[in-house]
Order: sequence, then structure tokens, then C-alpha cells
Amino acid sequence: MVKLQAEKLRNFINGEWQDVARTTAVLNPATGEEIVQVPLSSGEQVDKAVFAAKNAQKEWALVPAPQRAEVLYRVGYLMKERKERLSQLLTSENGKVIEEARGEVQEGIDMAFYMAGEGRRLFGQTTPAELKDKFAMSQRVPVGVIGIITPWNFPIAIATWKSFPAIVSGNAVVWKPATETPIMAFELAKIFEEAGLPKGVLNVVFGSGNEVGNALVNHDKVQVISFTGSNDVGREIAAACGRQLKKVSLEMGGKNAVIVMDDADIDLAVEGILWSAFGTSGQRCTACSRVIIHEQVKATLETRLLAKMEELTIGNGLDETIKVGPIINGRGLAKIEEYIQIGKKEGAKLLAGGHALTEGAKQNGNYFAPTLFTDVSSTMRIAQEEIFGPVVSLIPVKSFEEAIEVNNSVSFGLSSSIFTNDVNRVFRAQRDLDTGIVYVNAGTTGAEIHLPFGGTKGTGNGHRDSGVQALDVFTEWKAIYVDYSGKLQRAQIDID
Repeated sequence: MVKLQAEKLRNFINGEWQDVARTTAVLNPATGEEIVQVPLSSGEQVDKAVFAAKNAQKEWALVPAPQRAEVLYRVGYLMKERKERLSQLLTSENGKVIEEARGEVQEGIDMAFYMAGEGRRLFGQTTPAELKDKFAMSQRVPVGVIGIITPWNFPIAIATWKSFPAIVSGNAVVWKPATETPIMAFELAKIFEEAGLPKGVLNVVFGSGNEVGNALVNHDKVQVISFTGSNDVGREIAAACGRQLKKVSLEMGGKNAVIVMDDADIDLAVEGILWSAFGTSGQRCTACSRVIIHEQVKATLETRLLAKMEELTIGNGLDETIKVGPIINGRGLAKIEEYIQIGKKEGAKLLAGGHALTEGAKQNGNYFAPTLFTDVSSTMRIAQEEIFGPVVSLIPVKSFEEAIEVNNSVSFGLSSSIFTNDVNRVFRAQRDLDTGIVYVNAGTTGAEIHLPFGGTKGTGNGHRDSGVQALDVFTEWKAIYVDYSGKLQRAQIDID
């Protein structure tokens, strides 16, 4: 086991580590112990970071993209060398089990190498011009200063989804990480520094959403905001950016469902549900919180799922034998407990869990028992609203068509899944499920970095993280015409 973070956390602005007087404690959600103090910056620090980014971006944009990519390659190799250390630090501040932490760090490594490859692509287009002796093409150009705001549940993966494509495209970044998980931001900034990123291209400002987040969103020198978090905050950010005509990319959650049809492999479906619903203690936007189950196999799935849930080990994620870690904090626990009461009042039947775990080694942590409701109606609040915890609702249906309708009945549209052996149902589901991600015979989580990540409806505003599509957020298209005819030629007029 690595030594926990001992260094004092400081802002990283213009290539310098800067102290902040105000701080607050970061607690290990598994033990309640203080890990480190995180700075609580003000708008003044944001202003310094933005101006540093603006000045640095002018020179960074002139660096050939393949050379910009070399920095990302070095970042990827450094992350790879330090994978285990980063993983254990991640578990200590976030709580997710070490196996998942390693997967998250690997996702960041993969993103570094993938986006470094874009340094030799960043493809534009050449196209025929409509006039003789005229050349036409388009190219991607950087936008300028990018503000990124990242959540606590994937503190390094989501940061890499946003910062890596922004940087390789020639932008400069000001990053506000979640105050619950600042260590990953600190470590990634150190890696960028060691990799040789020029001063000011990446700046990290720790602090609250009210202080740092608002200052970043409303700064007139920030051209793009990329945000992952709650719907309420996302809507406020979208409104603020709209008033400023500022580009904004939002990823705001999900109410994801696994559909299990009557011809499904039930044991495989149970494994998919367990991983999707209780991995990361249900604290991920792709978590399965609904199981839409054909009534003919409902009883069988319930029995097998309950048996497997009893085998789940719950505790400190640094223990290799643990499968479910803690909830991030007391507020998260309180929200889950509130939804348990809502579900009971709505008439759902509680089959397992539904309570916090406070005995023995868990007494100082934030633990909640994996929970299963059954006989849930698709209109109940527990089937419509994001709970963000290890809570699953079983919703019985009579047909494939009803299953699709129930899946699409929520205001989110991130991820969906169907278990079936009928190829015709598979293709109809791919077409009809109204989500940005569709899985077949797998759970709702586990996106790969070279495909676009994001969803429909209340999940976001149409942009995507990850994949080549992420470049669309951080670049503008420029059309270029070169007329070598030696005379004035007017488009749409001198075409004969």
C-alpha cells in the first residue's frame, strides 16, 4: 500500500504552485479520517489562472499539433509508471474499490495515448470549389481558454476526457476539480509539469462551485465550459453560458435501465446487473438503477439476483476482497435514505437492503447496503429520478414493446441495455432505445474511450466526451478559400 498524500495541496497557476489561505478537510469516505486539506480559492485566483491560460494559449496554438501530442504521450507513460500509486490514492479519497480505481486510471492512460494520436490527425476536409482555379478546404482551430469542471465520482478519467482533447487541439485549460477528490487533480498537474507542458497551458484552481465554479463560468475570457455533474447545476451553467454566447458541453447523469427479456440468459443478466448497479456503489451516471424485467422470468431473476447480492462484500476499497465501497459523504447517504422512504410510501416492495451500515469497521464510514425494490411502477419517483446510490428497482413488463416504452419514459437518456437472444429484438432495441449508449447482453456501464460518451434528453446538451467527437467541443471549424485565377470570381454568380 502506498503512503497517503502528504504534500500540501496548492493551486497550479502559470506553472507555479500557489498557496491558498482558506482550506477545508478532505475525508476518506471509508474511514472518516482526514486525508488532506484542500484549498478554497476565490475569484481572484480564477482570474489569475484565466489570464495565465490566455497568454499561454497564443504560443501553444502555434506549436505543431504533433509536438503538442508528444506531451500527452509523456503524460500517458508517466501515468502508466505510477498506475498503482494513483489507484490507491484515488480509492483513499473517492472510496471506490481498488479494482475499479485501477480501471479508472487505465482509462486515463488510454485517453492520453488516444488523444496524442489526434495530434497527427485533427482532420479537416478538402473539397472541390464551384469555380475554376479555386481551392477550398476546412480545418479545425483551437477555441482559446477552456474551463473544465469535473465531479468526484471519476476524478481522473473524466478530467482526462476533457483536458486531453482540449490541450492537443491547441487550447489552454483552467480546471476546477471537485473538492471531495482533489488529490487526483494535484497528481495529474504534477505529471503534466514533469511531462514538459508549457507554463499556463494547464491551470488547476481548487475550491467550491459557488466561488471557483461561478467565477470560471462567468469569466469573459473563457470561451468554453465543459461540465459534468448534476442537472440542477448544469441548467444554471447552460443559462449563464447562453447569456454570454459561450460554448458549453454538459453531461448530467442518467436513469439507466437493463431490460431482461423472457429468452435472456438469466445468470448473465444477473452478473450484468450486479456490476452496473453496485459497482462504484451505484455512484456513476451510467449505473443501472432500473431493471425492466419480462413478467415470465421475473421470479427467477429476483431469486438469483438476491442470492448474488448476499455474496457482495462491503467495506474499505483498499481491501482487495471488497466489491462495494462507501458512499462519498453524509449528504450522499442522506439522499439515498430519503429515496428509500419515498419508494416505500409509493408502494414498492423492499426485498433487500434499504439502510446504512454502521457496525464494526463501518461505523466511521459512509456505507449503504445494496438495495433492491420490486413491483415498481415506471411512474414512481424511484423509477424516474436519479438516486446516485446502490438502489435498483425491478419493473415488470409484459412485452418487448412495453419494455422499450418504459425505458424511454424517463427524462434522461444516457445508457441502456438489453439481454436477449433474439437478433430481431437486438436490432429493434438498438434503433428504438432513446439513449446515447446501448449495450446488448452486457450491463449499462463500461464505455470505451474511442467511442463518444454522452446521452439524449436531460442527460446533456448534445455534445460528447471521449472519442474523436470530443474534439468538436474544443475546436472551431474554419473554411479557407484560395483563388488562384488572377481575377475576381464571385461564388454562386460567376459559375457559368
